[in-house]
Amino acid sequence: MASFIAFEDSVEVNGETILSVVHAMAGFETIALQLFKKQGLVDIAPGKWYSQQSWLNVFKEIKDKLGDKTLLVIGKAIPENANFPTKIDTLEKALKSINIAYHMNHRGGEIGYYKLIFYSEKDKKAIMECKNPYPSHFDRGIITSMARKFKPNSAITINVELDTNKPSRLKGDDSCTYIIDWSKKIKRY
Repeated sequence: MASFIAFEDSVEVNGETILSVVHAMAGFETIALQLFKKQGLVDIAPGKWYSQQSWLNVFKEIKDKLGDKTLLVIGKAIPENANFPTKIDTLEKALKSINIAYHMNHRGGEIGYYKLIFYSEKDKKAIMECKNPYPSHFDRGIITSMARKFKPNSAITINVELDTNKPSRLKGDDSCTYIIDWSKKIKRY
C-alpha cells in the first residue's frame, strides 16, 4: 500500500493527534477544520477516537492543496502536540519513542510502525524505517523534530534525509527509510 490508505478500515486515531494538525497549521486552522468536516471529522476532542482513513483523506487533500512542505511542517509539530512517552533524554530514546507514541495514538488493527534499525553514536548516524500509511514528508517531519530536540551535545547539526536507495512510499511502496546524520562539521575559516 502507498500513502493515504489505512492498512485496515477499523484503525482509529485519537483526537489529540488530530488536533495537533490544527495547531501545526497556525494561520490555516479554518482550512484544516473545513477539511476535517468534509471527511466527517467533527467535534474533535481529546480522548475520543476517529477513523484513520478519514484523517488520511485530510492529509491527501492537504498534499494536493498545500503541498509536501506543509506535510513536513505538520510532521514537525506532532511531537509538540501529540501524546509521547516521558523520560526521553537521548537521541536514541527519542527515535525509539516515535513508535511508542504512534501506538499510543492509534488503535483498532494493523497500524504499521516506526523502527529504529540502526543507531551508532560512534558513526553519528541512525537509520529509521517507517512502515505506515502516512505521507513520507510527514514522517520526515516527525523524525526531524525529535532528532533536533534530542540531538547529542556533540552535534552541531543534525540532518534527516530519505534513503533513495530503499523502497519509498513516494514510489508506491509500503515503507520509507530515513538516514539521520549528525557527523557534519562546520568549516572554520
